[in-house]
Amino acid sequence: MSSDHPTPSILLVEDDQMDVMNVQRELRRQNIDVPLVHARNGRDALKMLRGEGDEAKIQKPSLVMLDINMPRMNGLELLETLRADPEFSDLNVFIMTTSDLESDRLKAQQLAVSGYIIKPLSFDTFGEGGTSVDGFSLFLDLLRLKS
Repeated sequence: MSSDHPTPSILLVEDDQMDVMNVQRELRRQNIDVPLVHARNGRDALKMLRGEGDEAKIQKPSLVMLDINMPRMNGLELLETLRADPEFSDLNVFIMTTSDLESDRLKAQQLAVSGYIIKPLSFDTFGEGGTSVDGFSLFLDLLRLKS
């Protein structure tokens, strides 16, 4: 691809390795083959995005998926930091969480989140969670458009 259209990629900010594997499995099931970069918390993600410390700067991701409940810097804190940074304020960010607290959802909406996905990440186990299915479907559709 040309430099005008970099290769689509995902930054997954998640501290639970099982959830990382679930995302990878679901992307494979949907035949979406894009590079996935993993950070264990918000601070590590910022270091990767900015190329700080020992981290090499990564390509600006097409989409970011982040958990809310993580150590060091949670997902909402990271989202707030990204929205305040002109280089990253336009990122498509999806919250992926077990939290169904209305306060978390409202805070995410105030920070212009692209989607709010309640774990687990499988169409087979979403049940009646239409909002989560819609959020994950939107996530997959955006990935396909950027490919």
